[in-house]
Amino acid sequence: MAVTVSLILLFGIALFFLLRSKELSPGSAFTAAMFGFLLASTGAATPINHLTATLADALSNL
Repeated sequence: MAVTVSLILLFGIALFFLLRSKELSPGSAFTAAMFGFLLASTGAATPINHLTATLADALSNL
């Protein structure tokens, strides 16, 4: 668990700076994919899934 949290923080910080610099490259795509992959293996996956399902439902009802 400690390694997963550390990797999420590392990839999250790297992704934040890549998005702020508006740099689009294969490295940015890898960083975003790894951040998502690692985030999905944490306890945050369930609330994120509920949030996206709620947003999709709200958008379909517009």
